[in-house]
Order: sequence, then structure tokens, then C-alpha cells
Amino acid sequence: MMKKFLLFLLLYLFCWGVVVHAEEVKVFASNYPLSFFAGKISGKPGIVIFPGIEGDPAFWKPTTADIIKMQQSDIILLNGAAYEKWHTSAALPKRKVVDTSKVFKGQYIVMEEAVDHAHGPGGAHSHSGTAFTTWIDFNQAAFQAKAIKDAMVKRNIAAKELLNRNFKSLFEELRDLDTAIHQMVQGQAQIPLVASHPVYQYFARRYGLNIKAVLWEPDVFPDKHKWTHLEKILKKHPAKWMIWEGKPLARSVAKLKEMGIESIVFDPCGNRPEQGDFLSVMKQNIEHLRLIYRQKKGKL
Repeated sequence: MMKKFLLFLLLYLFCWGVVVHAEEVKVFASNYPLSFFAGKISGKPGIVIFPGIEGDPAFWKPTTADIIKMQQSDIILLNGAAYEKWHTSAALPKRKVVDTSKVFKGQYIVMEEAVDHAHGPGGAHSHSGTAFTTWIDFNQAAFQAKAIKDAMVKRNIAAKELLNRNFKSLFEELRDLDTAIHQMVQGQAQIPLVASHPVYQYFARRYGLNIKAVLWEPDVFPDKHKWTHLEKILKKHPAKWMIWEGKPLARSVAKLKEMGIESIVFDPCGNRPEQGDFLSVMKQNIEHLRLIYRQKKGKL
């Protein structure tokens, strides 16, 4: 009799859309922005698995143990745009995989030049093919967040109303970041800038910025050839500002200043920050940009 009652109860709960889980659902994310979005939307950051990755997750190579964690997860969140170089050789259940940038696949940026170099624990890697730092176009980030929300609704991660409400809150925060940059650069978008790395393609396109990239590392003093290359760029692109993806060496900043070039940091935040979270890092990035566009500081 008790078994029949329990079966009836489960059927009743299912029919009325109530979430029932024998154990906690797990969501695997391939980078920090996706893990942050998933935590915010679900309201349960603890269900999101983002492996401890040293360096840039775009050049991470998962171990067998990492692949097993993915396979055992209920949802596998990928950035897409050729971000996960390992994806094609990993045996992942297709029904669990969510390519969060698929909806704007037709708007991917393809880099014309292939450049190989080495930095960090990932060793040598290539900046070629499809640009992958999609989320620093905050409009695209909102689409990626929606893909996560839709996947969670489909898999009953939490009540649909809760997921929609949390997504709306995140969407509004991303929209505020997007609006702040548009307003800041209005009428000044053609100011020439140099970026220390080719990771700002979508950012530049969304906000109409005039950026040329070099291949410098924040923690490495550029060699003679890199300085010569920069001087060549400056002849046609007279930038007075360099954007770094991480805090640069004081020595690099000083030499740039001798050349009349100031430095700011705009951290793409592909990995978990030492302090704060995705939104606080992006707000700090915007405050740094105000130094270039000479806007009064404001609140987001």
C-alpha cells in the first residue's frame, strides 16, 4: 500500500512540474563566466563544477578525471566559438552538452593571422581561427546566460519561475554594463588603443573601439623585437593607451610611459578572480576605461 502511495505522489509531483531529485544535480562549466552565470541563475553556486585551472581556461587540457566529472554531470556548459580546443576529442554525451554561444554562431569573428606563442602553464598555443572571448560583448554574454537558463529549465534544475527571475536579474546587470560602455565611448570611439593580447575582438566590435593588438604578457618584459613591432604599429595607429588583460610589470608600464603610452587593465575574467566576482571585475574594468574616455565616475 505504501509503495502505491509513493508512486502516486511522485506522479503527482511530476505532473505539476515540481522538481524531484534523488541527489543534487551537477552543472559543469568550462570557464569562469559560465560558472558564474550558472550559479546566479540556479541560485545554487554549489551545484556548479568549475575545475581549478591554472592560467587561461581557453588553453586548458582536461585530465581523464575531469572528463569523467563532465560525463557524470547533468549539464555540460561550453563557451563555444572554438574556446574548448579539447572538445572534439572528448567523449561527452551530446544530450548534456550546451554550446552557449551557438545562437550567435553566424557572428563569430575569424582572425586573419595565425600567431603561435607561449605563456603560462599551458605552454605554446595559437591565437588563430575563431575569436573566443565572446562574453566581454555583454549583449552576447546575455545570450549565453539565456542558453544556460533554458538548459536548466529543460532539465528541471529548479522551479521555472525562480530560474526566470534569477536570469532576469542577471540580464539587467549585464545590460547595465553594456549601456555604461556605450554611453562612455559615445563620440570618442575612434581613439586609437593598443591591446596587450588579441582577446578584445568582440568587445571592440560591440562598442566600436579602435584597437590594435600585440602579443605581450603582463608578467613578462617584452623583448627588443616586441618593442620594435609596437613602434611600427604606432606609426599608423598613434595610440596613447595600452589595455592589459592582467596587471603588467612596473618596468613595462614605465617604458610605455616614456613612449607617451599609459596603461590600464581590462581583465576578461576567463578564470576565477582572486577577489570579487565576474560583475565586480567588469565594473572595475569600466572604471579603468573612464581614464581613457575622460568620463566622470559613476555608479553601476
